[in-house]
Amino acid sequence: MRGAGRVAFSAETLARARELMAAYPAPRAALLPVLRLAQEEFGWISPEVEEHVAGLFGLTPAHVHEVVTFYHLLHQKPVGRHVLSVCHTLSCWLMGAEGIIAYLKERLGIEEGETTPDGRVTLLRAECLCACELAPMMQVDDDYVGPLTRERIDEVLERLD
Repeated sequence: MRGAGRVAFSAETLARARELMAAYPAPRAALLPVLRLAQEEFGWISPEVEEHVAGLFGLTPAHVHEVVTFYHLLHQKPVGRHVLSVCHTLSCWLMGAEGIIAYLKERLGIEEGETTPDGRVTLLRAECLCACELAPMMQVDDDYVGPLTRERIDEVLERLD
C-alpha cells in the first residue's frame, strides 16, 4: 500500500513478516527475509520502505539502510522485470567476465546499473556469487547461468519475457 510518501505492507505480507519474526529467538534475525518480502511487494527498497521495515523491528532506518546497501540482491532503485547480475570477481574475471559484460551492454543497449527502455532487463555487476565452477557466470533473477558464451547469453535473452 502506498500513500503520501509512506508505504505499508499489505495485510498478507505483514502477516508473513510477523510469522518470520516469530520464528527466531531474536526477531531482528528475520530482517533479511523481511526485506526480501518488502522487495517482492514494492519492487525495490526505497527509503520509505526502509523506514517501514525499521518500524516493524524497532530499529533505526539507518540500521536497515546499512543492511540494504550491503547485499546486492536488495535493490535500491526500481529494476526491470528481469535482473542480470554478472559476477566479475576472480574466477569469473579470469574466464572472461569483462567480455561478457561488454557483450551484454552491447546486446541490451544499456550500461551497468541501467534498465532497458522497455523495462524488461536491468544489468548489474555482482561480487562473487559463489559459483566459480560456472565461470564466467551470472544470476538471472533467482537462477544461476554459466559458463557463459555469447551464444548462451543470446539463448538466455531470447527466453526472457
